[in-house]
Formats: sequence, C-alpha cells, structure tokens
Amino acid sequence: MSDFFDNIVSSIGIFDILDIAVVAFIIYKILGFIQETRAQQLVKGLLVLLVVFFLSDVLHLYTLNWLLKTFMNIGIIALVVIFQPELRRGLEYVGRNKIVKAPFGQVDKAKAKQITDEFVKALTSFSETRTGALIVIEKEVSLTDIAETGTEINGDISAQLLGNIFYEGAPLHDGAVIIRGDKVYAAGCVLPLTENKELNKDLGTRHRAGIGITENSDAITLIVSEETGVISYAVSGKLTRFLDAKMVEKLLLNLYIPAVSEETSGIGRIVGKLGRGRDV
Repeated sequence: MSDFFDNIVSSIGIFDILDIAVVAFIIYKILGFIQETRAQQLVKGLLVLLVVFFLSDVLHLYTLNWLLKTFMNIGIIALVVIFQPELRRGLEYVGRNKIVKAPFGQVDKAKAKQITDEFVKALTSFSETRTGALIVIEKEVSLTDIAETGTEINGDISAQLLGNIFYEGAPLHDGAVIIRGDKVYAAGCVLPLTENKELNKDLGTRHRAGIGITENSDAITLIVSEETGVISYAVSGKLTRFLDAKMVEKLLLNLYIPAVSEETSGIGRIVGKLGRGRDV
C-alpha cells in the first residue's frame, strides 16, 4: 500500500499541482458566485433532476428516463436561457479591467469629501421632507444604455441640483439619477426591476428598481422612500435599510476613497454593520 501511494506522489509534478489548484480555484469562485445569486435555487433544481435521472435508470423507469435524457440533450441551450442574467453578470465580472480605473475612482480626497457632503445634505433633506429619490452610482460596468433612457445632465454633484431633480412635480423626479465619477451624468432614467420574489411586499417600484440595477451591474444605489423617508442602500441585489447621515457619510467616503481611514475601510464591513439595522 505504501508503494502505491509513493508511486502516486512521485508521479505528480509541479504543473499537476498548479493544474489542480487552478481548477479548484475556478470551482470555488463559481460556487461562490452561484451562492450570491438566485442561481442557487436553479442549481438545486438541476441537481434534483440529475438524481431522478439516475434513479429512473436504476429502477428501469424507461419513459421517465427517456424524457430526462431528451432534456439533458438540450440542457446546454436551456442553461444558457435560464441562467442568462447570471452568465452576463459573471462575464462582466471577469471582463472588468482592474488595471485601468473607471472614472469612479478618479477623484482626489478633497473632491471626494466635497461630493460626500453634498450627498449627505441632499439625502438628509429628502429623508426629512419625505422626498422620494433614487441615485445610482456607476462603477466599472458602464450604465450608458440606462442613461440613454433619461436626460443627460453632466453637471457637478450638489445638494441643490439633486433637490431640483427630485422635487415633486419636476419633470425628472420619477426616474433615477446616474452618477458617473464626480458628475450627475443623467436623470429621469428607467431602471430594470428586480426579479427577486422574496422581497418585502411593502417595497415599492423605486426600491425594486434600485435593487434591480445592482443585480445587472456593479453599481450601487441610494434610495429614499417617499412614504417613510427611510434611506436605503443596495448593492449586488441586496438592500440595507434605515441608514442615518453618519452611515451614509462613511459609506460614500469608503466608495470614493477606499483607504480613507481605518474606520471607513472595507465596504463589506460597513455593509455588515449597516445590515444590523435591517437587511432585506
């Protein structure tokens, strides 16, 4: 037995180890990506079908086996159709260039703090007056196609400009604002609604649109409820509610200045803290 294992170990080269490590890493990333999306439930369904397929073969259930085998033959096409949103999101993730930064990261610390102050002023005012607002901050995935559904603004970010856009009765107040870098790029934009059926039924179209755009891109959204004045934050299809001004400030500083300070470093840690309030 020891000779058997010695032969196996001696036959494994450094490239074999590298090959195994790369494959293991890819599988790990795929499983992690599936777990973070609604594809998790679809994968469970496919696993159930595979189990039934093998059982039908063992138990000689010929009709059921034939039907499942036929389904397997067209399974690749079916998977592409079923997982289309997830595949698109995954390919966008792989294709993002980390060497060349998006316009989102091209602001200095002073400008970032100024932008953050303007956001905080606007969101605090919206919350106090119960003015509905939907702000989408573009990151690495371009939202040009979304911006084209609205009106191009290309103005400096300010509480006054955002207030004028979302003022009730203003022509663009019902749509979303797209932020690109340090500019209000477009307003009155139409966003895709989330397909998540497990969301709180009390959430309206504004929240569902805010979540939907984060399911199809790496953008983040800031949402103010018109009914309650509650400030919410959405990223990667997850909604965190009941933010206050200090939370918004920390969140935005971390986004514009990733290493601004020890207290504001790590989006995941901040979202985790915010999530103690209410995660949907």
